[in-house]
Amino acid sequence: MKECSGFTMVEIMIVVVLIGMLAAIAVPSYVRARAESQAEACVNNLRQISGAKDRWAIENGKTDGATVQDTDILPYFIEKWPKCPGGGTYTMNPVGTSPTCSHGGKHVFN
Repeated sequence: MKECSGFTMVEIMIVVVLIGMLAAIAVPSYVRARAESQAEACVNNLRQISGAKDRWAIENGKTDGATVQDTDILPYFIEKWPKCPGGGTYTMNPVGTSPTCSHGGKHVFN
């Protein structure tokens, strides 16, 4: 008589349950880490925009409250205009006022 080798249904179910438990632990941590990373990247972009506005204002003799367009400060960026990793849009605001992100107010730079 031949002997069959393989896994029983109970063994397979135990492995599936263990994988499910590991996924239940790992996925929320991954989502939280991704959200925190996006928020940090957005704040860094806001810092770059603020710095570019300040340099533009100093070089052009502008004071607080002066209106600045994105085309005015575009030359101050190495590559291209920064994009919010969370899908928001940046509002520069006048000189002397911090830029903002439309991504639900979660990304704040002061």
